[in-house]
Amino acid sequence: MELTLGPIAYHWPAERKRDFYAAIADEAPVGTVYLGEVICSKRAPFFERELPATIDRLRRAGKRVVLCTLAEVMLPRERQATAGLAALDDPEIEINNAAGLLAREGRPHRIGPFLNAYNEATMAWLAEQGATHVCLPTEMPSEAIAIAAQAGRDLGVGVEVQVFGRAPLAVSARCYHARAHGRTKDNCQFICEADPDGMPLTTRDGQPILRVNGIQTQSESYVELLQELPAIAAMGVSHARLLPQDVDMVAVCGVFADRIAGRIEAAEAQGRLAEVCSGRGFSNGFFHGAAGYRRIQAAAATG
Repeated sequence: MELTLGPIAYHWPAERKRDFYAAIADEAPVGTVYLGEVICSKRAPFFERELPATIDRLRRAGKRVVLCTLAEVMLPRERQATAGLAALDDPEIEINNAAGLLAREGRPHRIGPFLNAYNEATMAWLAEQGATHVCLPTEMPSEAIAIAAQAGRDLGVGVEVQVFGRAPLAVSARCYHARAHGRTKDNCQFICEADPDGMPLTTRDGQPILRVNGIQTQSESYVELLQELPAIAAMGVSHARLLPQDVDMVAVCGVFADRIAGRIEAAEAQGRLAEVCSGRGFSNGFFHGAAGYRRIQAAAATG
């Protein structure tokens, strides 16, 4: 099972992204790195000039690079940007919206988690449209993942599962991040840059419940499937995805790589991860068919 690094969901400054990917290239034990703006098209121009050099550096370090399309396409310029990515033959493309499927016109591509491939029939249809790889939605339980992994083997399609990072729960036509600061989506002044790990959202009694990232809603806790990795690998899942968060991601990659390789047990891996992600909560409820925010120990896999 190969370890991958998903796209950055947040509006980090271009300098930070450049330094981040330099560190990933030089130090992180991941085989595939996904690049590109998935959440808000207004952010994309900030890193466009850095993309060619970033792709080159990652490739020279032996990483496979995949470019991602937007999760939501509403405006003409967003359709044009999606079509521009879909026209590329190199690097590979991960499609996160039906507009990208139409623009790709059946040529090979990957499917991201925003296209909701929940079952084997959907995977078969996507494979007919040219999909060579599918990242499953984060909220799928283990039984459904196992069925999808078997379908992937039958179809010759790679199957990827998120094992770390805030769960991407929804995207909206409106930007609550801007609205929360008394601004409109068109005049947001990029307020989301002030929250490099998402804007906390609490209940009326002050309990943290979600994170807001521009038009996206995320879980408050980080999904963490270190205990479950052996079971996920046994299902035949080909790739395990880490989502970048505002922590030392090179260290996070190292923990998961050691766990996948069997160099450390779950308890040690969780202890190391807790140090790296100090102050963050973890969850694995979705995998166990429970509420996503829950942290379930009793049902964890052994090994």
